[in-house]
This record gives sequence, structure tokens and C-alpha cells, in this order.
Amino acid sequence: MPTRLLYQTDSYMREFEAAVVSVSNNEVVLDQTAFHDGSGGVEGDVGFITGVEKYSAVATRRGEEVVHVLDRTPRFGVGDVVRGEIDWEKRYIKMRLHTAAHILSAVMYNRYNALITGGVITHEYAHDDFNIEGDMTTVRRVFEEAVAEVNEIAKRGVEVKVYWLPREEALKIPGVVKLAERTPPNLPQLRIVEITGIDIQADGGPHVRNTSEIGNVKVLKVENRGRGKKRLYYTVE
Repeated sequence: MPTRLLYQTDSYMREFEAAVVSVSNNEVVLDQTAFHDGSGGVEGDVGFITGVEKYSAVATRRGEEVVHVLDRTPRFGVGDVVRGEIDWEKRYIKMRLHTAAHILSAVMYNRYNALITGGVITHEYAHDDFNIEGDMTTVRRVFEEAVAEVNEIAKRGVEVKVYWLPREEALKIPGVVKLAERTPPNLPQLRIVEITGIDIQADGGPHVRNTSEIGNVKVLKVENRGRGKKRLYYTVE
């Protein structure tokens, strides 16, 4: 049974209750969770699951289920109701970086027709690879100018909307997929994240509600990862 992903309707949910679906050693599957599962290049959430005792937990994806890997085998079983609590400080940084990443991808797409070829978001920094060419002096200038535009957009306080569309309708939207050589999951309904007037993408992860929450995006490092793969490391302050 697919795990119900509570963060897809409320990214700000910090605590929740859920029924235990399965337990295998220290791996627990619940009927629903607010833990992000580490899909889409976003680091999985950490936090706690509390039943008879309190356990540290990290979330990961296995098929259609979210698996909560605990620090030890739990003293609860299938059918029990437990309480989950995510590490909000780490989650919120990832939400800010995730929304910043969407703006960055829109800026790079609109300015240079560049697509993302890979990316990672952690609670400390993010990095994105873009299929652009040029010497590294030029590439760094491109990234710095793009980040300056991201910061200008963030300061406007633009609303970030989340909604679902039929897959066929969603895929007709220009630029709704900005990942090179990758299409959204084969689902009848796609979750859409729209930064009003700036960007619209099919996306399953948690985001902030307004770009003003992002803060200031700071360039950390630029790397050449090969032909058509230039990497930008950045964080939020």
C-alpha cells in the first residue's frame, strides 16, 4: 500500500500520528508520514518516531512506501499508532533551498535554455548541474548573474502555490519539466509547484509558501564536471 505523503499537502507539518503497517528489524512503514523520503534529489528527513519509546529516525523511499529507519528495533508492532516528529530546523533549510532551486532553474532555462542534469539538496547546501558550455570564467559569471536574479525574485515575496493537474494537461505546460532526459512519474495526476509569474514545475517535494522565506542565496563553489555539466554549489543565509 502506498504511504500517504502528508508533506505534499502541508510542507509545514512537523508532527503527526500514523498507524504502523510493517516492522522489519529497525525498518518501519507507516500508513502516512510527514517525513520527506529523499526522492527528487532532496535529502531524506530525520527526526523521531515515538511509540512505547522514542526512536531516532531517517526516511528513505522503497517503491511506493516510505521506510523509517530507526536507531534500533522498536517495541511496537503492526497496527499500533505512533507519533512522528521531524527535525524542523533541517527540513526548513531544505524547503528554502528547494524553492530557490526552482527559481534558479527557471532563470537558467529562460536565459540560456539550460536544463538541469542532476542535483542534490541537503540541510547545509545544494548543488545543481546544468548542461551549459564555456570556459569556467564565463560559467562562473553566468551562475553569479543567475543567483543575483534569484535573490531579486526572492525579495519580491512571490507566492508559491501547490496543486494537482491531470498528467496529460500538465505536460502541455512549456517548461513544466526542467530535468534533462527525465520525465515525471507515470501517475494520472501530477503535483505542480508554481511560483507565480516565475516558474511552474511538476514536483513532489516540500517548499516554502512565499519566496521571501528563502533569504539570501549565496554561491559557494563552481565546478566543471565534464562536457555539458557545470555544477553550482550554493546555500541560503
